[in-house]
Amino acid sequence: MSRLDDDYVTDLALKAGRGDAVALTEFIARTQDDVWRLLAHLAGRESADDLTQETYLRVLKALPRFAARSSARTWLLSLARRTWADSVRHDLARPQSAAAGYGDVEYRSVTETAPSSDDASVWSEMMDARALLDSLAPERREALVLTQVLGYSYEEAAKIAGVRVGTIRSRVARARRDLVAGDE
Repeated sequence: MSRLDDDYVTDLALKAGRGDAVALTEFIARTQDDVWRLLAHLAGRESADDLTQETYLRVLKALPRFAARSSARTWLLSLARRTWADSVRHDLARPQSAAAGYGDVEYRSVTETAPSSDDASVWSEMMDARALLDSLAPERREALVLTQVLGYSYEEAAKIAGVRVGTIRSRVARARRDLVAGDE
């Protein structure tokens, strides 16, 4: 993610907000993988496709009001995070029996690369890494994924998460400490 690319995506969002269908298509194409990866890390791969779709439904409604006070990517990922948080609240409000049965289907991103099935050591390492990430508290996992996996600066991650920069730094440090402790 270069500054030039962020500026271009922001320009696409502004054009899309004014009704440019070509800009909207390119905006979605250039941002969909980032949204999916964030949601896969927050909610799990089995929910990422549905949450990504819900995020873009919200984006379509909100784009005309997008004022570029932050980069479009930052704005979009904060919408994705809110979509995830709303889904968690919704799921907690539903009776447990109604939520049973979800998650037996595993979705994959078209651009996601996976090791070959005959390389057991790579699969084992991926599963270990995923288990370590999943063991983190949600806010620490979110901070770590935003900064270390998706490559956002601490400032951008703070905007996306809706917290102060110091909070993101603290969460990342604690997540690293937790990962090291969990790896021993």
